[in-house]
Amino acid sequence: MQSKNHIVIRIASVLVASMAMISAGAATLQSQAVGQRPSLVVGIVVEGLDEEYVKLLRDHFGDGGFNRLMRDGVTIENIDYGPGLDATAAAALVMTGASPSVNGVPASTVYDVVTRTEHPVLNTSTTSTSMSKGYTPALLLVSTLADEVRITEDGLNQVHSIAADPQMAIVLGGHAASSAFWIDDVTGKWTTSSYYRETPTVISRHNFAKPLSLRIDTVAWAPSMDLSRYPDLPEHKKFYPFRYTFPKRDPQSFKAFGASAVGNREVTDVAVDYITELGLGTRNVTDMVNIGLTVAPYKYGSQSDNRIETMDAYLRLDSDIARIMKAVDSTTGMGHAVVFIAGTPAPAARKRDDEKWRIPTGRFSPRMATSLLNMYLMAIHGNGEYVSGFHNGYFYLNHNLIKERGLDAASLRKQSADFLLRMSGVSRVFTIDDIVARDAGDDPVALRRNTYFPQAGDLLVAVNPGWVITDSPEDEVLAPDVTAVSFASTMSPAWILAPQVEATTIGEVVDARSIAPTVSRILRIRSPNATSLPPLRIK
Repeated sequence: MQSKNHIVIRIASVLVASMAMISAGAATLQSQAVGQRPSLVVGIVVEGLDEEYVKLLRDHFGDGGFNRLMRDGVTIENIDYGPGLDATAAAALVMTGASPSVNGVPASTVYDVVTRTEHPVLNTSTTSTSMSKGYTPALLLVSTLADEVRITEDGLNQVHSIAADPQMAIVLGGHAASSAFWIDDVTGKWTTSSYYRETPTVISRHNFAKPLSLRIDTVAWAPSMDLSRYPDLPEHKKFYPFRYTFPKRDPQSFKAFGASAVGNREVTDVAVDYITELGLGTRNVTDMVNIGLTVAPYKYGSQSDNRIETMDAYLRLDSDIARIMKAVDSTTGMGHAVVFIAGTPAPAARKRDDEKWRIPTGRFSPRMATSLLNMYLMAIHGNGEYVSGFHNGYFYLNHNLIKERGLDAASLRKQSADFLLRMSGVSRVFTIDDIVARDAGDDPVALRRNTYFPQAGDLLVAVNPGWVITDSPEDEVLAPDVTAVSFASTMSPAWILAPQVEATTIGEVVDARSIAPTVSRILRIRSPNATSLPPLRIK
């Protein structure tokens, strides 16, 4: 009897020990799964993304794009960029977690006071033949999220970026990217600069097997569904569908293509091939691919009311996002991936019809204002060219002449501001001294933060709503409402989809500088080196 009891006790002990080992093993596997860093990061930056359009069109979206993001991810309804940022500067802010005053990217173009010309902020080339090769992230002064992903794996991983626009591709790729590619405005080929050394096989195949230059004449952009199905569309708009083609003989065709919804499709095609053919996320490292897309008002259209084009761009964008997500599902799987999408401010519409409806409007000519201001200063201080130029809302004074005459620059700026403020159409003028002292605009702290002083002018001018600034080299309208561009805070939505991050909606306004440290925390890597805000508290 004692022997039987002894055997039973021994069997029970073995079973308990086995169960303990199984439980411990399961716990270990679970902890490993929890502790494993995602193997793929997909970043998507969309110019002009507006949450109101996403809400308006939600019932028309498929299940795999925006609806999947809103169902399974973190929705941030309003990320605040502060005043005066275009898509390039906003993307740089997202990727660096730092404002232009720190990261060195205040706008897509900047003014050279020596040559008195403007040039792309990330390109100082002076000849058109070397323009593409001259783009460089060296002018981006701090590290980016993409840099930190590459650094954390000691360069053994792959980090790629792709966009229609060169500066968007470079900002998304950063300094340490394996490659950064964009569509060449002249040839239509996927191209890069001399800074980046890798050319993925995907790019070579797209350039030689199915080059855009041989297809561009056959590409057309038209509504993707019947006009009667577009929501909130006036009845008269339902009878006039748009149709855009891109004839190769037009020197602007590749630019227009890149700014369109069908241009997004081309970028997405390459991005999907990157994920599926380069094996991103399938090795024991964290790879990254960043993609630049756009739903900004189509500036090459013929009508001032481009609601149909914009809504169609959102519908197509939803399909593009779904294709990217499907590619992730088919390779590494969403359980091992992080996807984040951030919108950037939309540029102001380039065509207005205020005059048609007798809404007060006018034209502010920088060339004429420069001439009048210079004559005014000459009457006070003697002959000379006191005003060097105008760019992006700023008048630039001639500091060499000011120094030569022994004048006080701050006093001269104050005199100039008082004079400009009396011009027709001018609503507000701030000197750079006002901006430094945080005494300019509706949000002076944010305006100072978004000003990169080495490239800022002396006087920042805003015109009345309804007024336009002319005098570009092509005599185009630069911006219908400089007041909104220069001083109003700009907001866009963002989404983060990651394993073990609960789906939620953040309705409060979130500083856009929080996106990079938040994604960094999810990846458990170092934040970009100029990050100044903590990550968002998401579960």
